Amino acid sequence: MATNIVPTRGRPRQFNPEAAMATAQRLFHEKGYDALSVADLTRALGINPPSFYAAFGSKAGLYTRILDRYAETGAIPLARIFAVERPLAESLAEVLLEAARYYAADPNARGCMVLEGTRCLDPEARDAASGFHVAAQAAIRSAIAASHPQQADMLADFISTTMAGLSASARHGQSLERLLSTARMAGLALAQVLAE
Repeated sequence: MATNIVPTRGRPRQFNPEAAMATAQRLFHEKGYDALSVADLTRALGINPPSFYAAFGSKAGLYTRILDRYAETGAIPLARIFAVERPLAESLAEVLLEAARYYAADPNARGCMVLEGTRCLDPEARDAASGFHVAAQAAIRSAIAASHPQQADMLADFISTTMAGLSASARHGQSLERLLSTARMAGLALAQVLAE
């Protein structure tokens, strides 16, 4: 049966860049860079591919912006931790405890988004994640070197390796309690090394 009713168009939905970034961050963290397609992103953001590319340039371009956002809102607050006056071993132990908490905070987006991104297949995205990872390592090393310059490389490597292990374990579903237990054990090792 034919009708003369012409469908009315509703007002176009407003694109909210901040909400889009929050959604994209959650998706990148949940699925990982490689498993998340542009189609997944456009569907979740409610935009078509041309609008996606106009807004973000590329998937890697969006990911780089997400890493900036993650550094401000979801990463371990290294500057705040190292700003507290206390023995270095306590600060380093706090970094590991915070890592355990952050990596297990969201059951759907476990682990460190930056560390996971350093293994992605896209060279541009991998380089962006690696840049953030190297910057965090440098911040940790610098904080150590301020009071223990001779041990800075060794201790920074230990922290970085432990954080990578915590991230991988969180990603594989290890509980917060077990992650915290590992972080505490590493903290004891740090205290012993720094007491020598």
